[in-house]
Amino acid sequence: MRIGELAKATGTKAETIRYYEREGILPAADRTHSNYRDYSGNHLAALTFVRRARQLGFSMAQVRELLALSHHDDNPCEDVDRLVQQQLAEVERKISDLMALREELGRMLRSCQANKIGECQIIGSLGRHSVV
Repeated sequence: MRIGELAKATGTKAETIRYYEREGILPAADRTHSNYRDYSGNHLAALTFVRRARQLGFSMAQVRELLALSHHDDNPCEDVDRLVQQQLAEVERKISDLMALREELGRMLRSCQANKIGECQIIGSLGRHSVV
């Protein structure tokens, strides 16, 4: 399949596919006699794997590691489990940060009962003292 077909099948931009090839994330595609890239089902499977891992928030370094681990069917899952545990901890940290942010924004909104910007507690809490 050509790059446009692979892009459409995976929801990936063609330039991203070329980037993944340059970076060794995807193996280089064979070339047709007309010098077009010719992608196989293996490319489709690998790119689907990469896209899903990225959707789950894994870094490119982690994706590389997961891809490398995926080629060793008989190895134990410890390294994969470790990567997923690290990602889960990062997601939980981000959720905690977002919950704190939500609370702070809610407090700011509840604290402001002003009718004019000059009396606005939100603007004041952001630290605006005077604008030059």
